[in-house]
Amino acid sequence: MKQDTSSSIIVAGSGPAGLIAALALARAGFSVTLVGPDIVASDHRTTALMAPALDYLGSLGLADHINRNGAPLAVMRIVDATKRLVRSPVVTFRAAEIGEPYFGLNLTNRDLNAALQSAVEDEPAIDWRKALVKEWDLTSASARAILSDGTAVEASLAVAADGRLSPARKAAGIPVSGQVLSQSALVLTFTHTRPHGDISTEFHTETGPFTQVPLKGERSSLVWVLRPKQATDLSKMENAALSRLVEDRMQSMLGRIEIEPNRQVYPLTASTPLKFALNRVALVGEAAHIFPPIGAQGLNLGVRDVSDLAQVAMDHKHDPGSHSALSAYDARRRPDILARSAAVNLLNRSLLSDMLPAQLARSAGLSALGALPPLRALFMREGLHPGSGLSALAAGLREQIRR
Repeated sequence: MKQDTSSSIIVAGSGPAGLIAALALARAGFSVTLVGPDIVASDHRTTALMAPALDYLGSLGLADHINRNGAPLAVMRIVDATKRLVRSPVVTFRAAEIGEPYFGLNLTNRDLNAALQSAVEDEPAIDWRKALVKEWDLTSASARAILSDGTAVEASLAVAADGRLSPARKAAGIPVSGQVLSQSALVLTFTHTRPHGDISTEFHTETGPFTQVPLKGERSSLVWVLRPKQATDLSKMENAALSRLVEDRMQSMLGRIEIEPNRQVYPLTASTPLKFALNRVALVGEAAHIFPPIGAQGLNLGVRDVSDLAQVAMDHKHDPGSHSALSAYDARRRPDILARSAAVNLLNRSLLSDMLPAQLARSAGLSALGALPPLRALFMREGLHPGSGLSALAAGLREQIRR
C-alpha cells in the first residue's frame, strides 16, 4: 500500500451533500480530502432549493449558476385529490405573504452537480480522490480511510456523505431506526402548453403525493409516489399513454403534456440514526436522514447539516473530530432533523391511512392553514427558517401588547 497522506477532514461521498460539505469546510479553512467517484450523469431528478439553502450556497460562490438555471417557486399549493369521504380544501401558500419574492428555486440535478463540481475542482484546499472507501479504521485519535485505489488518508474528522446505506456510519457503530415503505417514487420531467406561473402543486392521493414543480420555460418535474408495482408499471408505459394519464391527474391545468425521456423509479424508505455523530464520524445528507419526498425537505436539510457542521468545526479548529465537537454537532442537528422527519412521516402516514380520525385530523389541519393567515404565515416561515415563524409571532404579539 502507498504511504498514508494526512488531511484535516475526509468527506466520503461525491453526491450533492458531499460536494457542498467539501466546499464549505475548505472555505472554513480546513484541508479536505473528498473521496468519491465522478458525479453520475444519469441522474435526471430535480432539486428544489429553498431560500436559506440558496443563501448558503450563494455564500460559497454558487449563486450566479443556480439563479441562471433555477425556476422560481413563488406559489405552492396543496390539493386533496383523494376520493375519500373526508377531503381537505385547497391550501395556497404565496411567498409574497411573508415578504419573499419566492420560496426557492427548482433546477435539474445535472445543473446543480455541474456547478458544485466546478467549484470543488477550482478549490485548492480540496484533494478529490475519485475512488471508493474500501475500509475505515476509526480510533480515538483519528479517522483513516483505506481507498479502493490502494492509497489511504488519515484525518481528524470523517464526514459521512455516502448515502442512505453509509459505510462510514456503519463503521462508526451508529445504529439506525427505520423501515422500507410500501411506496416508490416515479420521477420524470415533462413539457406543457400552458405556463406554470412559478406555481408548484402537490396533489395528495391515497398512495402519497403527486407533486409538480416548475422548471425553466414551459417544463416541470414530477414526483409521483405510488405503490411499488404501480410505479414500475407506469415507468414502462408508452410515452403517449403516460402523458395523457399525467395530464388527466393534473386536471389539464397545464394544458397538453408531453413526457420527456429518462423516467426513474426510486423505492422509498424512512430512517433516522440514533446519533448524528460518533467515533470521529459526522453524518450529513441521506446518511443522517431519509424520509418520503414531501415538502422539498431532503437536500435543504442536508445543507443545514453542512452549515452547522462547518460552524462546529470552526469552533473546534484544534480537533474538529473530537468528542466535544461531535457532541456539539449532534445537539445542534437533533431537534431540526427529528422535527422535520416526524412531520413528513406523519403527513405521509395520514395520506395512506383509511382511518377516519387520521383523515379528519389532516383535513382540520389543512383547513386551518387555509383559513387563518397568521397560522399560514407561521407555517411558511418555519418551513423556510426553523424558529423564524415563532420569532415573528412573538414579535407580533409584543407589538400588539405595546399598542
